[in-house]
Amino acid sequence: MNDLSSKKCVPCEGGVPALPAAEAGRLVKQLKPGWSINTTNTEIRREYSFKDFYRTMSFVNAVAHIANREDHHPDLEIGYNYCRIRYSTHAIKGLSENDFICAAKIDLL
Repeated sequence: MNDLSSKKCVPCEGGVPALPAAEAGRLVKQLKPGWSINTTNTEIRREYSFKDFYRTMSFVNAVAHIANREDHHPDLEIGYNYCRIRYSTHAIKGLSENDFICAAKIDLL
């Protein structure tokens, strides 16, 4: 089994197919519990809860650092004590390995 967190995202400008549901299902099992694939197999998501706003924003800043280093950016929804993360590869309108690589790196936080 490949360790997703040790991989680097590769640029995706489209022209390649999104991951099939079976492959996405195999990759999501390599992530920590809590990540799920939506019903259309186009994104992975997870929600995190925190004690307060400071801890939430510290986490969000760490996620932003990962996203910038990998040049692969999630959709974030942030509140006082929560952060919801959604990853999808917009250029292919679905999931790519990049989404799972970034999720695995977030799992290390």
